[in-house]
Amino acid sequence: MATPAGYKHILDNLTTAVLVLSPGLHVRYLNPAAESLLETSLTRIQDTPVLNLFVDSAQALETLHAAASNGQSYTKREAELTLTSGVHFVVDYSVSPMGAEPPELLLEVQPRDRLLRISREEDIISQQETTRILVRGMAHEIKNPLGGIRGAAQLLDRELADDSQKEYTRVIIDEADRLRSLVDRMLGPNRAMRMAPTNIHEVLERVRTLLEAESRGRVSFQRDYDPSLPDLNGDKEQLIQAFLNIARNAMEAAFEHTEARHDDEPPLITFRTRALRQFTIGSRRYRLVCRVDVIDNGPGIPPELLQNIFYPMISGRANGTGLGLSITQSIVGQHHGLVECESEPGCTNFIIFLPLEEAP
Repeated sequence: MATPAGYKHILDNLTTAVLVLSPGLHVRYLNPAAESLLETSLTRIQDTPVLNLFVDSAQALETLHAAASNGQSYTKREAELTLTSGVHFVVDYSVSPMGAEPPELLLEVQPRDRLLRISREEDIISQQETTRILVRGMAHEIKNPLGGIRGAAQLLDRELADDSQKEYTRVIIDEADRLRSLVDRMLGPNRAMRMAPTNIHEVLERVRTLLEAESRGRVSFQRDYDPSLPDLNGDKEQLIQAFLNIARNAMEAAFEHTEARHDDEPPLITFRTRALRQFTIGSRRYRLVCRVDVIDNGPGIPPELLQNIFYPMISGRANGTGLGLSITQSIVGQHHGLVECESEPGCTNFIIFLPLEEAP
């Protein structure tokens, strides 16, 4: 039979956050998983009201009051909780009375953010693959007749003696070449990846140097790097192109926004890198992942475009082609990574996850 010490050992090794509350809803016990989730320690909050841990907690944890008053077990799904530190997360939690009257309460908390994020990422990866298949099929159907049109225009050009008439055939040839080039860009890089140990900070510094030259000092750059990041296995030139597409879009959108509103706030692009441990990308779990944030202070992406910005030919700018982010997504996907975007007016953040180990 397990002893009380044995039960505590079991609770301390659970990945589910467990709290024991007094009938007056004061904290009596936290296991390590709860300490990690709530960003506190048992020593610090023991015998303090549990409702002090959360902002707007009276409504969010209403089931605690119900369980304490009538002795019934309750479960709440996808409850939104905000810690006093400002951290926001979504959880499922169950409250179970235990012991004699008045009962203590056993509170089990299961974070949902990670599960929801994994589900969303699997959907994104599935959409990426569907998009690639669609684009490849469309490219095949377009390039075949384009070749015939161009060939016929070349034959006709040779037969015509009048130079004024040849101008029309040359327009046909030039436009066919332009369409073929557009289709090739939709397909993304047309060469195999050349994988080698790559320092992500060298990639970002190259992007920064290129954009500083293009902007002629009109854009400010801020760097927040984690120097402990190891090299990743990647194609350096392709990664430069992927990050350049994101940062250039941010720069051009900021310029358009500044000119339209005569805003005095200069465009600012921030590059931030962090290491994430035991992180899941899609359905794969990696021991170490590099997270790169490319943040700008531009106008933001309209909500109606945000869910579709990685599709080809979707652009929020008047002179945009809508291919840059699609190509970026393709390159990052070939590195077994993922691109996400969060945007609101004044802050757009493209988040790139790249594994720092071989795919399992």
